[in-house]
Amino acid sequence: MTPALHDSPFLRACRREPVPTTPIWLLRQAGRYQSWYQEIRARVPFLDLCKTPDLVAEVTTRAVEQLGVDAAILFSDILLIVEPLGQELSFEKGDGPAIANPVRSGKDVDRLRTPDVGELGFVFEAVRRTRAALPATIPLIGFCGAPFTVAAYMCEGSTSRDFLLTKALMVRDEGAWHALLERITMASIDYLNGQIDAGVQAVQLFDSWVGALGPADYRRYVLPHVRRLVQGLRPLVPVIHFGTGTAALLELMKEAGGDVIGLDFRVELDEAWQRLGDVAVMGNLDPAILMATPEVIRARARRILDQAAFRPGHIFNLGHGIFQETPVENAIALVDAVHELSAR
Repeated sequence: MTPALHDSPFLRACRREPVPTTPIWLLRQAGRYQSWYQEIRARVPFLDLCKTPDLVAEVTTRAVEQLGVDAAILFSDILLIVEPLGQELSFEKGDGPAIANPVRSGKDVDRLRTPDVGELGFVFEAVRRTRAALPATIPLIGFCGAPFTVAAYMCEGSTSRDFLLTKALMVRDEGAWHALLERITMASIDYLNGQIDAGVQAVQLFDSWVGALGPADYRRYVLPHVRRLVQGLRPLVPVIHFGTGTAALLELMKEAGGDVIGLDFRVELDEAWQRLGDVAVMGNLDPAILMATPEVIRARARRILDQAAFRPGHIFNLGHGIFQETPVENAIALVDAVHELSAR
C-alpha cells in the first residue's frame, strides 16, 4: 500500500488514529439518485452492469468525483455470491432481487454447489480497474453480504418483512442452517480475500437484515459464522461490520469481529460508542435528512460530529443507503459540511 493510501483520513480513522477532518463516504453513494447513473442503467441491466468491469470502475469513480467523499466503495451487489452456490439470480425492475430456486430445507442445502469464487473473477477485475482509475489518495472498499443476510435472501427468494421462511429453517433444522451458513461463510472468505488481493484497502460486511433476530438467536445462529469469516480474512485490512436494526446486537457484533462497527440511524452515536468501547464506529445520519434543506442537513451533521467529539475512530456515513429521491446537491452539501465542521 502506498503512503498516500495508508495515511488517508479514512484508513487512519479505521485504525483509530487522529485525522485532519472526519472522513465521510455514503452507503449506496453510486446509484439511482444520480442522473448519469440513470443514463447508464437505461441501456445496461443491473446484473450486466455489475459484471462489466469497465462500467463498474466508471460508476464507482464518478460517484467519488461528484460527491468529494474520502473513500470509494466498489459498485456491486451482495447477492452475486449466490450464483457460484448454484442459485438462479435475477433482478426484476421495481421488485428487486429474485432467486428462482430458494433454500427451504436440508435437502435444498445439500443440493447447493461447492462454490468456486473464480466464477466472480469479473469482480476482481473490476477492483483492479477501479483501483487504477481512482486518485492515489482515495481508498477502495470491497464488500460482501454477511452470512445471515445472504442466507435470508437464499431462503426467502426475495426481500421480506418477517423472514418467516428463513427463521423456519433456522429453528426447525439447526444442522441444515449451520451447514448453509458455513457454505456462505467459506465462500465469503475466499470472495473478500480475492477482492483484497485485487486491490481493495478495506472490506465491509453488510448485514442488512440481521436486525430481524434477537440477541440470543444472533449468538446461537449467526455469531460463530461471522467470527469465522472475519478471522479468515487477510491481516491488516480493516473490516467494517455494518447492520441495520441492530441496536440490541451491537455488543454481539463487536464480539463477532470488525475494526469498525457501523451504526444505523436508530441509535445515538455517542451512546452506542460508549457501549462498544475500544472500536471505531461509522455512522449515522438518517438518509431521509438529505431530503431537507442544506441548513437542516448541516445542523444534523453537526449534532453527530458533536456526539463523536473528535474522538479518533469516527467515520461519518448515513445510517442506511441513500434514497433514490435524494437531490445530488444535498449529498454534496453533507460531504462539504462534514469536512468543514470537523476540521481540526
